[in-house]
Amino acid sequence: MGRRSFLKKSALGGGAAGLGALAAPAVLAQAPKVLKMQSAWPSSNVWQEMAQDYVTRVEAMSGGRLKIDLLPAGAVVGAFQVLDAVNDGLLDIGHDVPVYWYGKHKAASLFGTGPVFGGSATTMLNWFYEGGGKALYDELTQDIMGLDIDGYMAFPMPAQPFGWFKNPVSSVAELQGFKYRTVGLAADLLAKLGMSVAQLPGGEIVPAMERGVIDAFEFNNPSSDRDFGAQDVAKNYLLASYHQASESFEFLFNGLLMEDLEPDLKAILIHGVEAVSTANVAKAARRYSADLKWLEEEAGVNIVRTSDEILAAQIAAWDELIPELEADPYMKKCLDSQRAWVKDVVFYELMNAPDYGLAYNHYFPDRLKL
Repeated sequence: MGRRSFLKKSALGGGAAGLGALAAPAVLAQAPKVLKMQSAWPSSNVWQEMAQDYVTRVEAMSGGRLKIDLLPAGAVVGAFQVLDAVNDGLLDIGHDVPVYWYGKHKAASLFGTGPVFGGSATTMLNWFYEGGGKALYDELTQDIMGLDIDGYMAFPMPAQPFGWFKNPVSSVAELQGFKYRTVGLAADLLAKLGMSVAQLPGGEIVPAMERGVIDAFEFNNPSSDRDFGAQDVAKNYLLASYHQASESFEFLFNGLLMEDLEPDLKAILIHGVEAVSTANVAKAARRYSADLKWLEEEAGVNIVRTSDEILAAQIAAWDELIPELEADPYMKKCLDSQRAWVKDVVFYELMNAPDYGLAYNHYFPDRLKL
């Protein structure tokens, strides 16, 4: 008997049966399970809005059985301590990037800001899910580091700009001695170009620039940079770089939480990561392009592409750094896996893709500054 027929027959079968059927939903109703989630981003940053998009989707898919209390960086722990807080149970869920715990193990950077070998962020996110990356991530976090967490990646980020400079920069010689903010292996990479690197969370960047602690920096994208007020401390914005050409968000889940959750709620948390990844890509396309236009037209920022000389020097620096990383057997295993994935996947992507720049220039002549 179907549910609809059962309820209909029960309601017609007598007062007591009818009342019992109607009362059942109230008896079965349960208070929602409340989860505490913290990001590594200030409350005003577009990435906090992207984290909220995840919360909204999970709560909707769970039918009210899950409620997530989303907090900004610093509410419970600092931006660089989210991993520890999830592992220790202070947080149920974390939203950050793996490079933020690079200080615990350099291999963290391979899941966000490592060598790209020609692959985009989408290429490397696909590697995580289809090329063996998830198993290698679990080996690092659970086996090597002994953490009780389960992590998943989302939102393949556009390549990060080289960043903000007070004066125009076009040669490697001009970078010598720059006090520059970045994170992860990008710090090792750019040190090889003669830069002095400081690793700072996003919320500390502009104050450090104002105090002279740094004199150039990158964070990630035009929207976050605008939110931080980058345009108030520098006017030269260099787009395109190999220092962080591939990165994704990391969703961290406490291991005990995932063990205790009902299977359908656990599935909602995991597959909600996939759902919000698509939503974040769409939001970034709208916000990043609009904010880049605002920076150029309203804030008077000089927007240029990083010079070919600097880009070539970055690749050469990766060539120097990679053998040093591969001295660690685990890191070599990761890099071998990534190279094998990129070799075949990007061959297909590049061979199959038309020249989109050719079409863009046809319809929007003289717009690109190359």
